[in-house]
Amino acid sequence: MGKTQKAVSPQAQAWVDARKRHHLSHVHVQMACELGLNPRKLGKIDNHRQEPWKAPLPQFIEHLYLKRFGRERPLPSGSPSLTARPTPSALPGAVGDR
Repeated sequence: MGKTQKAVSPQAQAWVDARKRHHLSHVHVQMACELGLNPRKLGKIDNHRQEPWKAPLPQFIEHLYLKRFGRERPLPSGSPSLTARPTPSALPGAVGDR
């Protein structure tokens, strides 16, 4: 039997296609998403080697990210300790503490 593939949202699929087309790393895609860039419009801002004044797309995304957020890389999103919300029972003054 063949492998079953999960259904991917059109927005996620657009980023997958842009990553392949423009040779971007996962970090660059994450930064571009946080910047609010449109994956279908990346070809317009990519350097086509006929425009020497333009920076390559990965460097341009890094520059924009540093300018807007003040850091070079996005925060790690895989750490559950950074993204997990405390449960109501773990908060001080919760009903179960009495």
